[in-house]
Amino acid sequence: GSLSKNQGIRFMLTGGSRIVFRVSGTGVVGATIRLYLENYVAPGGDLNGNPLEVVRPLGELAVRLARLQEHTGRAAPTLIT
Repeated sequence: GSLSKNQGIRFMLTGGSRIVFRVSGTGVVGATIRLYLENYVAPGGDLNGNPLEVVRPLGELAVRLARLQEHTGRAAPTLIT
């Protein structure tokens, strides 16, 4: 493995899921906050769920942890991929 410093903030959750925040862009003004949500599913678990519904609880937790609406003034993301 490798170690990358200053590449974001990673929350490792009980059960193996994780939330990652990264800032994309070269400056503070106009920078993009990237949010990565990874929901761990144990071997033999159900992998057929709608991905957006599966990670929804992680997304709600991430928004509360980072107080995104308070800091950005946005109530919803501008892009979901």
